[in-house]
Amino acid sequence: MTSKVDEALGYEQARDELIEVVRRLEAGGTTLEESLALWERGEELAKVCRRWLEGARARLDAALAEEEPDGEDDDSE
Repeated sequence: MTSKVDEALGYEQARDELIEVVRRLEAGGTTLEESLALWERGEELAKVCRRWLEGARARLDAALAEEEPDGEDDDSE
């Protein structure tokens, strides 16, 4: 479950932290417990990013739907 703190993260913040988590995991040198904690954090950050991207997609779809009256495409000619 995503925490309230994670929900307040912006997309760029979550993405940047996720990049750092991946970098640390790839570098190795962490204990099993640390690696598991990093992986769990990465999963949570990925969920935050996914929600932001899904929200952006929904907004774009809604905006495009408003531009096309009666569901007609401009390419239908």
